[in-house]
Order: sequence, then C-alpha cells, then structure tokens
Amino acid sequence: MTAYNRARYIAEAIESVLAQKFSDFELIVVDDGSTDETLEIARRYVKDPRIRTLLNEKNLSDYPNRNQAARFALGHYLKFLDADDTMYPHCLSVMVEQMERFPEAGIGIENEAEHRWSRPYPILLSSAAAYREHFFGRGILSEGPSAVIIRGSVFREFGGFLPERHISDTEFWLRIARKHSLLLCPAGLTWWRQHDEQEHRRGISRGPVIARRYQVAVSALMAQDCPLGAEERGLALQQVRRKYCRGVLSAIARGRLSFVWSLYKGAQETQTQGPG
Repeated sequence: MTAYNRARYIAEAIESVLAQKFSDFELIVVDDGSTDETLEIARRYVKDPRIRTLLNEKNLSDYPNRNQAARFALGHYLKFLDADDTMYPHCLSVMVEQMERFPEAGIGIENEAEHRWSRPYPILLSSAAAYREHFFGRGILSEGPSAVIIRGSVFREFGGFLPERHISDTEFWLRIARKHSLLLCPAGLTWWRQHDEQEHRRGISRGPVIARRYQVAVSALMAQDCPLGAEERGLALQQVRRKYCRGVLSAIARGRLSFVWSLYKGAQETQTQGPG
C-alpha cells in the first residue's frame, strides 16, 4: 500500500486488509512523505505483526513508490491496494486460490467491467488472447494496480513499473502479457473510491496523458515480441490510430486547441518509433 496525503481514507483501506478471510499476508505501507497524518494513522496498526510502515526519505512519486514497496515484500504474490481504495473480505482468498490453480499465469486481473463470458471465472488467457481481448475487446489491461495480483518472480523479472504517472500500470501489464499468460478474475473483489482529491478530478491536462497512452499502445503492438500475428497487429494498430484521430477531431470541433496540439505532438513522436 503506497500512500501520500490519504489521512481521510487510509484507516478504512488498512482495515479492509485486516478483514480478509485469507490471513497469511504481510501489509507493507510505504508513505511517500505525506504532509498530513497519513503515516501516524498507519502506525496505529503496527501492533499487528503482519503490518510494517515505512517512510521514504524523499518523495518518490506514485510508481517509483510502488516499486519501493515491492522491494520490501517477502510474499510469493504482490497485491497492490491504493490507500484510498478497499478490498472486500474475500478478495485475497479468491485471487490467491485462483492464481494457485493456474501457475502458468504471471498476473491476475479483476475484470471490473460487467461483461458476460462464455465460461466461468477464472479465465486463463494466453498472451495472444490477452492482447486480442485488450485491443479488440474490453481493454482488460487498462485496470489500475488495486485490481491486480502479480507473482513476485514475474514482477522482478520485468523490473517493475516505469516512473511515469498515469500510464505505467497499463504499460507494465502489456509488457507482462507479452511473455506470460493472464488470469481474469471475477469482478467485485475491490472497490475503487472516487473522490475530489484524485488527480484526474483536479483539472490536470488530459492531452499529454492520452498522447502517452496512445504511444504505449502503439509501442506494445510494434514490439518484436508482440504475441499477435502480422495481420492482427496491423488491424489493432489501425483501430488504435482511428480512435486517437477521432479524439483529435472531436477536440478540434470543440475548439480545444491546446488539447489538440498535445495530441498532435504525441502522434508525431509515435510516428518516429520503429519496432522495438
């Protein structure tokens, strides 16, 4: 659990972990230099020997702090939970049991979208199937860290998250899915809280974020180890580019010129990238 200025929410997040039916866990809370009472609140729970609290000497920012937390973890699996989210009591027991049943899966993702499948959960997807479902289906690799469980060995194999905000989760899932099978877990395991302190609700510029997400998608499809065949890869690239162009045209129609410019720059930067 990484935390920065989450004094209003972190107690509820921690208590949701303590309420888990699966009890063989360690909870590592890494505070990123909060200026409120986040760390003090977290420290109230260290009487439970499964809980450790740590304070970074300097602010690392979101994804580097996730990597920092993972470095302290001793468990076979890594399960992130944002300090303003909660887990339902059955979350860990369901995810761990399902990952144990499918040792070939490198990552398990809660399928938060309400869609019907032709078979019950858990659903094991090959690398190619995961990419097809992401790019042609339900965007399953867009879920945030709270919805994911990762084998510790796989996390270390790929070196963790990139340091960029907003895009590093999807970029990491795409990297893992190119090499390892993915397990789709049922919805209703975690609760993603919506509140006004979140960055996406504080008026940050969405243009650069959308541009980087576009670049990440194109890079994943152009990678030499992309699991899709040449024809499917081409179709997926067309679909990604068309969606991006529709966003540009929509922004033009609404007169959002600075937004359009950030999207245009993002597209131009991507055009210079070759397969990698």
